[in-house]
Amino acid sequence: MPAVLEIDKLRIGWTDSAGEHVIVDGVSMSIQAGEILGIVGESGSGKTLSMLAVLGLLPAPLTVLGGSIHISGAPVTPATAPGMRGKRAAMVFQDPMTSLNPVFTVGAQIAEAVTLHQGLKGRAAMDAAVDALRKVQVPDPERRAKQYPHELSGGMRQRVMIEMALACKSEVLLADEPTTALDVTVQAQILQLLRQLQQETGMAIAFITHDLAVVAELCDRVVVMYGGKVFESTDVNTLFAQPGHPYTQALLESLPDRAIPGQPLVSIPGQPPTSGQRGSGCPFKSRCRVAINACDAPLPLVQLGTIDKPQLVACHRVSEVA
Repeated sequence: MPAVLEIDKLRIGWTDSAGEHVIVDGVSMSIQAGEILGIVGESGSGKTLSMLAVLGLLPAPLTVLGGSIHISGAPVTPATAPGMRGKRAAMVFQDPMTSLNPVFTVGAQIAEAVTLHQGLKGRAAMDAAVDALRKVQVPDPERRAKQYPHELSGGMRQRVMIEMALACKSEVLLADEPTTALDVTVQAQILQLLRQLQQETGMAIAFITHDLAVVAELCDRVVVMYGGKVFESTDVNTLFAQPGHPYTQALLESLPDRAIPGQPLVSIPGQPPTSGQRGSGCPFKSRCRVAINACDAPLPLVQLGTIDKPQLVACHRVSEVA
């Protein structure tokens, strides 16, 4: 089955008189229809930039330096991205207050998306907006549709953003940490809603998060990123049971529920590298407990697991540490 979203060897950065400055370096991943892919990693690993590139929304001076992006086989380029935005791919951001217009009611904003992508106008568009709020389980949708974003709770605003993305009838939904600013109860409700809507519509979802518990709850497969590279790609069960990369292992060991009673929490020493500190080798080398001199060389991509459940790991010592 062809992938709905396919990213191949994507490189993102900027160019000046000193040459190329690469932030995202050779990232590859794909998502099938009806699948939820978790994208995890520390801040600055390139998760959000990779997804912004799918929509052609990279902030200046960043640009795509190489690689390719396809949605259902159609190439995404600076020329084609605006036409695909909303129709082929839509995004839900971490803070809906920065995405919703404060001077328009939420109903009017959903109706605008409905008019643009479904062709409905006037009363029909507003009725569709109210039905959309009902679909994402916003209570009293007729009244809420007449309210402004600041009059809704964070969870309700996020539901509005999810429905605006769904109103576009996109093939892939890019969710950039949409539950981070919500309390645990509302977060669980949003995750349940996303899973339910994904099952109903069959859309592909890329879910960016720092929270491995969310990954375990929601995702089918996982991509682990660090320093602008993909370190590991596998199904969610394999990731938690048999992590292949030392970085993935360190992330899991640092989870509070894996702490040894009476012992301090495990942490990863050091800091992630900046783009100027990254060489051709492994960007995790200075923080890795099993690093060797060979880690200065370009990373190999090793396949573990089976054909049905491949586990791709970018590490020189994967055969020893997996």
